[in-house]
Amino acid sequence: MSTDFSIAPLTPAGERLLDAAADLFYRRGIRAVGVDLIADVAGTTKKTLYDRFGSKDALVALYLRRRAQLWQAFVGDHVERVPPGPGRALAVFDALEEWLVDQDRGCAFVNANAEIGGTGHPGEAVIRADKAAMRALFTGLVGGDEDLGAQLHLLYEGANVAVTAGGQADGIEQARRAATRLLRG
Repeated sequence: MSTDFSIAPLTPAGERLLDAAADLFYRRGIRAVGVDLIADVAGTTKKTLYDRFGSKDALVALYLRRRAQLWQAFVGDHVERVPPGPGRALAVFDALEEWLVDQDRGCAFVNANAEIGGTGHPGEAVIRADKAAMRALFTGLVGGDEDLGAQLHLLYEGANVAVTAGGQADGIEQARRAATRLLRG
């Protein structure tokens, strides 16, 4: 994937703050978590949080960048294990299934968008970049066919939401079967 979600090195206190924020934002929601709680969980002060990140909004955007970086590495590893061909696009669904085992609140980007979308929050750009990177990944995996890449991306997004928000246990398998049909032409 070509989108760069790299993060500049942080101080040890900055790492603790980002780790605490990531867990709290994902588990409780962005708006439900205040900077006092993040600092307390990280074993720092609120001043340290502001010194390292400038604002809660900047910390949210960094949390989303780190999340995108982790997901992209995870899915990239899955794809690289499969020989070139249609199986690579299907490997994305396998990666999603494995990822969701430990992600009981679903897609962090969908969750974040529900809270901050349309507000001009700096995290919005990260959310959009992650979604664009996934669409570009699918398009690249199918030889640049933008229509097919977009269709596979929609199946992926739908499976993610169907499994987590919809409680549809077979959502990823259903999407994988539909993707297989699309890939066969």
